[in-house]
Formats: sequence, C-alpha cells, structure tokens
Amino acid sequence: MVRKSLHNPVYFEEIIHRISLLTENAPRRWGKMTASQMLKHCDLVLQVALRQVELPEINILFRTIGVITKVEMRIFNNGIPPKMPTFQKLIVNFECDFDESKTNLLNTMKAFRTLSENQNLPERHKLFGKMTEKDWGFLEYKHLDHHLKQFNL
Repeated sequence: MVRKSLHNPVYFEEIIHRISLLTENAPRRWGKMTASQMLKHCDLVLQVALRQVELPEINILFRTIGVITKVEMRIFNNGIPPKMPTFQKLIVNFECDFDESKTNLLNTMKAFRTLSENQNLPERHKLFGKMTEKDWGFLEYKHLDHHLKQFNL
C-alpha cells in the first residue's frame, strides 16, 4: 500500500499539478468553502509546520482523539475523517483572492519542502501530538488531497 507524502518529489509535484488545475469557480462536492477559501485554509495549515501559525492548546479529550486519528491514518492509510474539527484559527470564512491564495499556497509548499529537507519540522502538533518528519509529510499530503478531492481534483 502506497503512503503518499509531500516528502516524495513525485507526490509533491502531483499536488502542485492538481492545484494548477483548480479554477476559481470550481464546484465543491461538500462543505462551505469556495476554491479560494480552500487554498487559503490549506496554506494556513501548512504554515503550522513552518511555525508561522501557532495553534492554541486543546483539552486532553481532543488531543487523545487527534493522536488516535493520526495512528489510524498511518495504519490504514485513511484520508481525513469526515467532520474532523478544525481549529478556529484555520477556518477561512471570508473572501479571498483566488490567484493570491494559489500563489501563497504554492510558496508555502516550497517552504515546507525546504524545512523538511533540512529536517527542521516541529516535533509536536497541538492535535496530533509527537510528530516525525514522516508524519508531517504524510498528514500534510492527506490534508491537501482531501481538499483537492473536495473540488473534484
């Protein structure tokens, strides 16, 4: 079973290609975000790994759910579970410029790749707990894949 990751150049380029196919008015299959908002949301999530967005502490119940979810996704190669809660700081419910959001996400992806190549990703995540380089690459791929599928890509 293939476990795709942003650390693998083939899958990194796959995500970039899928983002390039996204159009501003692409119809969504679920959720409330527009394509522009989704790009901004994915950019913010990646910025957590870059230490540019700081997430708040959460209670033990949510931390436990997060750790279990991470382990389950690694074992079964699952996608993001439906209705997975989102940190308030990562919710994008405001208008975003499509081209700017796309450019920013692509730039953040490149910065993530550089940080990863230098093995300088954070050792912890507020929801998922202890994180390895493998965890970051895998979970960030899964997150981007989830939202690109939301827009039929």
